[in-house]
Amino acid sequence: FPLTYQFAASVTMVALFRRPASLASALFTFRRVAAFSTTTASPAAAFAYKHSESRRNFSSKLMAGSLQVAQFPCLSDNYGYLIHDATTGETAAVDTPDAAAYKQELEKRGWTLTHILNTHHHNDHVGGNSELKTEGVRVYGPANDGSIPGMDNPLSDSDTLSFGGAEAIVIDVGGHTLGHIAFYFPEEKTAFVGDSLFSLGCGRMFEGTAPQFWSSLKRLRDLPDDTIIYCAHEYTESNARYAMSVEPGNELLVKRVEEIKAKRLRGEPTVPSLLGEEKLTNPFLRGDISDEIKSNVGATSDDDDATIFLKIRQGKDNFRG
Repeated sequence: FPLTYQFAASVTMVALFRRPASLASALFTFRRVAAFSTTTASPAAAFAYKHSESRRNFSSKLMAGSLQVAQFPCLSDNYGYLIHDATTGETAAVDTPDAAAYKQELEKRGWTLTHILNTHHHNDHVGGNSELKTEGVRVYGPANDGSIPGMDNPLSDSDTLSFGGAEAIVIDVGGHTLGHIAFYFPEEKTAFVGDSLFSLGCGRMFEGTAPQFWSSLKRLRDLPDDTIIYCAHEYTESNARYAMSVEPGNELLVKRVEEIKAKRLRGEPTVPSLLGEEKLTNPFLRGDISDEIKSNVGATSDDDDATIFLKIRQGKDNFRG
């Protein structure tokens, strides 16, 4: 998956995970300052951009007005997200781990909540729904994923959702839970993926099957390399240790793990990430293409891709490194 990054810094991210909430918000203003190519560079060249000071600045196409994402810590290791359209004044919460944290962030920014976008039914994703769903707030969530408190609009794969001047496409990413969905904003090159895909990892397979989950991850992998991936948890250090155990010969992974360690030592988040780097380093997206991973998880020539994925997932479930 060769790719070229021509990157320009547009905003500053001041996210200090596990520090006071007033210092713990990351604001990304989408601006069209990045150009990406998926055909010209080697993987090594693709990763060279990671060593610049602008690495934490993510960009995409500017829509009508200014679409912003506020990122802040919730509970022990969740991230909360608010999406705001400055032109219409609409604000969406992506999942609701902790109502109090969302209220504080909304008040600090002077934003009024209008939408709740739930990815799946687990309590650390819907726990704040009832408290945050006041008059005028509509709840959008998966149609086939258990109980979503206060849901007004059930959504299925390929449905579209209008938000401000933007449009999100719903992607079925079932596997962690049966009906898990992701919200993909193609014009903004941004996806909110809940617990389906993590930085260097994926969610545990609590309800789905291996063929289902593998198909879901392939749907995400098929998105453009420059898609910004917002996942729901800060699990990257643990995921990195497992990734290194199954693909230690991946030089790009080694470099990425070094950066992850440095970020966490500085108290910085490792989320969001670019899908292009996940394709190059995340073992859960690489089981069908990496002979090293196949060998290290005990895959055989008779195993299909879903079975290889299952062996990677089971390896992580039992990993104690």
